[in-house]
Amino acid sequence: MSVSDPVADMLTMIRNSVSVKSEKVDIRPSKLKMEIIKILKNEGYVKNFKKITQGEMDIIRVFMKYDEKEQPTIHGIKSVSTPGRRVYSGYKNMPRVFNGLGTVIVSTSAGVTTGKKAVLSKVGGEIICTVW
Repeated sequence: MSVSDPVADMLTMIRNSVSVKSEKVDIRPSKLKMEIIKILKNEGYVKNFKKITQGEMDIIRVFMKYDEKEQPTIHGIKSVSTPGRRVYSGYKNMPRVFNGLGTVIVSTSAGVTTGKKAVLSKVGGEIICTVW
């Protein structure tokens, strides 16, 4: 039986795009992926994104962000929860990435948010990924 993880596939596509210094990457859309990409844009990891239709298929086009030295703003992106191993955390035990310099993306009962906002709202949830 094969198990797919669409979120991990999206993160791998972003990681590969950054490693070859690509300008953009096209991703198959879902509500969860769209929320993760919105957080990446709000936190300053990607330049922009837009949802477009090519023929009968929808895609999310994510534009990568680089600094003035052509270095990517995403140094690393790692999936934490998988379909076979879900990782949960309460707001009191929310992990920190690089002593607060990175971002934890969490799926809470109030929606998908960053770890810092989840702690301020006092809600825990499933840890989706970490970005630094």
